[in-house]
Amino acid sequence: MARGMKRHADPVDGLLLLNKPSGMTSNRALQMVRRLLNARKAGHTGSLDPAATGMLPLCFGEATKVCAYLLNADKSYRVTAKLGSAMDTGDGDGQECATAAVPELSAERWNEILQGFCGESTQIPPMYSALKKDGKRLYELARKGEVVDREPRSIRIDEIVLLEHAGTRLVFRVHCSKGTYIRVLVEDIARRAGTVAYTARLHRESVGDFKSENMIDMAAVEALAEQGPLPLRAKLLPADVALVDLPGVSVAIDDAARFCGGQAVSVDTEEQEGLARVYAAGDRFLGVGLLSGDGMLAPRRVFQTQEKTP
Repeated sequence: MARGMKRHADPVDGLLLLNKPSGMTSNRALQMVRRLLNARKAGHTGSLDPAATGMLPLCFGEATKVCAYLLNADKSYRVTAKLGSAMDTGDGDGQECATAAVPELSAERWNEILQGFCGESTQIPPMYSALKKDGKRLYELARKGEVVDREPRSIRIDEIVLLEHAGTRLVFRVHCSKGTYIRVLVEDIARRAGTVAYTARLHRESVGDFKSENMIDMAAVEALAEQGPLPLRAKLLPADVALVDLPGVSVAIDDAARFCGGQAVSVDTEEQEGLARVYAAGDRFLGVGLLSGDGMLAPRRVFQTQEKTP
């Protein structure tokens, strides 16, 4: 390609579950994969800190329309905490700001502490976060040494499983709601144990119904891309796999065009009310609709997908 010529991108649709490597921002990872796919449109859901690894759902083309649904999904993490030392950022990228002795606790006691965090509670977001205060990112203020009041946020911890405890090392798996700051959780756990801690390693294992076995490493992505864009595009998942928690309904062939054109259509379904995945001819995904309970289905998000070919 001649210098100065703009690269022509393709209308690529689908999802890729990237196992984000450490030391890379979520946006950089997205742009790398986008370039390898030669995709025109791209987005990601649920940013990971640069030091964190694990599942980062990347959405391309029409699949970017599911980003909002994935942002609300529960997530699970494998967490390694370093006890006895606190960092101003809450992770290993910061500066040590406190130390404390680490009590010798049994596995039973650690389990008791961890289980005390299960359920619904509130959490104060850390200063080193992307949240905004008066138009400024909190981490920008924190880098200037400023500390501002932050409103507590509601979170939910569904499960915490102790995996390892030895000396200053504590490892656990947590399944939690969106908006949960693991760095804050680690600090709160340490405080309850009578010490301080920071998140030494963080690996996201799942987002919603997406599991770790479906992830692909960046090295594998690059290896496939060396064969051209098609082998990598074959790894993309269809957009509707991100919506499996929604019931599926079918519309008549004659109603598909009306639904995609923004009109409510009638459906024959046992589902009463709420959002649903909408298909035509049984398998062509049309988008997300809202069932009103009277047999009518109104479009909420239309996807310009192609008809499946035999």
